[in-house]
Amino acid sequence: MKESLYKRMFKLVAHHWPYLLLSTMAALVYVALNSASIWLMASLINNILMDFDQLVSDQARLAGQEVLSLNEKLKFWSNGIILRNTAQDTLKILCLTIMGIFIIKNVFLYLKNISMSVIQFHLITDLRNRLYEHFNSLSLSYFHQKKSGELTSIILNDVSNLRRAFGTSFHQLLVAPINILAFTVLLFIISWKLAILALVIIPLSSITILTIGKSIRRKSTRTAAKIAGLTNIITETLSSIRVVKAFGMERYEIQRFFHETHRYYKLILRRAKLRLLTSPITETLGVMMGVLLLWVGGLEVLSGNGLTSEDFLRFILLMFAMMDPIRKLGNVNVELQMGAASAERIFSVLDTPLTIVDKFDAKPINSFNNTISFKNVSFKYEEGDMPIIKDISFEIEKGSIVALVGPSGAGKSTVADLIPRFFEINDGSIKVDGKDIRSITINSLRRLMGIVTQETILFNDSIKANIAYGQKNIDNDEVIAASKAANALEFINEMVDGFDTIIGEKGVKLSGGQRQRLAIARAVMKNPPILILDEATSALDTESERLVQEALETLMADRTVLVIAHRLSTVTNADKIIVMDKGEIKEMGTHEELIQKNGLYNNLYNIQFK
Repeated sequence: MKESLYKRMFKLVAHHWPYLLLSTMAALVYVALNSASIWLMASLINNILMDFDQLVSDQARLAGQEVLSLNEKLKFWSNGIILRNTAQDTLKILCLTIMGIFIIKNVFLYLKNISMSVIQFHLITDLRNRLYEHFNSLSLSYFHQKKSGELTSIILNDVSNLRRAFGTSFHQLLVAPINILAFTVLLFIISWKLAILALVIIPLSSITILTIGKSIRRKSTRTAAKIAGLTNIITETLSSIRVVKAFGMERYEIQRFFHETHRYYKLILRRAKLRLLTSPITETLGVMMGVLLLWVGGLEVLSGNGLTSEDFLRFILLMFAMMDPIRKLGNVNVELQMGAASAERIFSVLDTPLTIVDKFDAKPINSFNNTISFKNVSFKYEEGDMPIIKDISFEIEKGSIVALVGPSGAGKSTVADLIPRFFEINDGSIKVDGKDIRSITINSLRRLMGIVTQETILFNDSIKANIAYGQKNIDNDEVIAASKAANALEFINEMVDGFDTIIGEKGVKLSGGQRQRLAIARAVMKNPPILILDEATSALDTESERLVQEALETLMADRTVLVIAHRLSTVTNADKIIVMDKGEIKEMGTHEELIQKNGLYNNLYNIQFK
């Protein structure tokens, strides 16, 4: 990463600077009032314990002195606000003042917290939106390398961890240091000797906290990876539950999940042991220092040299009040380290470059008029991999039906995926009407195409929404016409809610043939000039295949079609059949021409029909 991790994390927050400024200003007022409340609490206790006449006498003495120390000025100023004619009136004013300060202090505390919460919620929303947008912009090859559960974990769990880290960290980073600074200044005003002794705790705590924090960050990184693994197991099992049950593998999957959760438990327990050490260590060091100060300061008060009892009381109250922000500041490092581990995973996704993007001078294409041509095209998924497609060349004329056939793994589906630029070719060119597809805007290129695959992708929405997917301002009559053309209208009308029926995740409430016909209806609605059919009928029973084949014939009419098929009976009438094997074109011609060649196509045909 070019920028430091913490700088990038801060930029996420700095973007919302108005709320950050409001939170900072509220924090400053809160700290000032908090310091004043502790100062006055000492005055309250002193007023109760001390003889009132002595208090009035001390105030008169301070008023008569020409030169006052800063400590004496603060006492004179605070006593001037609360001191009245009688002890009872003074106590009354003091109580009302403390109550007023606490009320106003908490109003500003609320302002600080709510403005910081707005930043947090903006942050979590913006990050998830950016990640989701980035996911949708990445090429298909990225998703071939990553587990869906891992990506889900990043967008949900890691973003939540980062929000929690910001919530704790920035709340405390705003308030705790200012609080500590204000208390430290007051401690030095009261007694610089005791203040220096008290500050020994800060470096001791810092060393402990930083050491623990480094270990927590390492464990947080492993924890995030482990929760991603758990998410992936859940996603994988739920999406394959039919296979799990068919093979009687429920106990195996349960044990696999239990094993992972146990490893996750041990990891988070080790992290918790470290995290929970921070506060006790800081507090113990603070109490030890406090006891030492009580001893040293108490001796000064008892000997009558240096501190007065009021100053000593005020010093002790301020010092113990300072322990809370020091403890919280210790927790900030722990939370930041946990957030940093999640931030690394988030930024690793956001930093993944977009490999398939519009060129700066790309132009839209609005129609298809002549040919799609492949010229010396080669493709491999990753640098160093073996080529999937090797130097292939062919043309698809407008209005023609071209079939790709060959053994499994021949590269047929990959060829189809290269036309809409799902992947970027390594060598050669693919042209539509003489224009290299890399010079055409991606959106306009893909709008020319309709794709129907063996694995039908449907959404957990209504039948109407699935058919009209990607279309705007759709009329009901158009949806009905598309359903009729796809041989889907009959089974849709038989459903209780008709077109408003929710079909479940991936269309689980429908049969395979019904799902395929909905996909064809969706393609009819798009009305594309170019159609790509990838094994569209291979997984269906005879009756469903007949209905789907009829729907495909309707869909294919007056379109340019690229068909990928294992069943050669479905492509015998194609205008051109391209036979592929191991990423290369072995033969090309019509069905009759290829049979006469007595080559690979003839062998495949004989295997299927003889």
